[in-house]
Amino acid sequence: MALLVIAPTILTEDPAKYKLIIETYHAFVKRAQVDISDGSLAPNITIPDTAVWWPKGWVMDIHMIVAKPSAHVPTLLKLKPNLVVLHPEAEEDLLPIFAALQQHDIKVGVAVMRNMYPGNIRAIIEAADHAMIFSGTLGQTGGTAELLQLEKIRIIKKIKSTIEIGWDGGANLQNIRTIAQAGVNVINVGNAIISAQNPAQMYTDLVEEAEKTGVI
Repeated sequence: MALLVIAPTILTEDPAKYKLIIETYHAFVKRAQVDISDGSLAPNITIPDTAVWWPKGWVMDIHMIVAKPSAHVPTLLKLKPNLVVLHPEAEEDLLPIFAALQQHDIKVGVAVMRNMYPGNIRAIIEAADHAMIFSGTLGQTGGTAELLQLEKIRIIKKIKSTIEIGWDGGANLQNIRTIAQAGVNVINVGNAIISAQNPAQMYTDLVEEAEKTGVI
């Protein structure tokens, strides 16, 4: 089984708050995700990709909630994140964009929304390194995890057995072990960590709970 990672997420329209969240996460984070929205696929607009930065040694993923991802490729190539997650709902063919990023050793992922049947995006899944099952509400934190979405893992793995599986939306101490045991490799957690009184301790608690085995 692949190593399980809890990746705190960052979602903000304020560069000062972005810096504050980075500073909060800095003591304990290993891998993180920043959400970038241009207001097309989600109702809100966040900081732009040109304002994204992260500390040396971090593994950073970027979730691009944008209609025209090709326009962001030059900035993404300069940033060189670990992973870029794109949406099939975008106005462009994702496959050439995937190829352009992978050519520069940037992994690519596809966001699988609640109403998306994985079989309908077979070619995208086959080309991707990561499939992020999205159970939340785009552009918002603190959503509810729809655990029935975990059934998509079986379908995605049937299309590409080696793909990394991510989860985004509503993960917390009450459900993270269920999500982990279903076969998710990367669990993105936002509100449960950043709203905790002690974010570092909450992160530790989430990791310990997710790594538990046996009957839930």
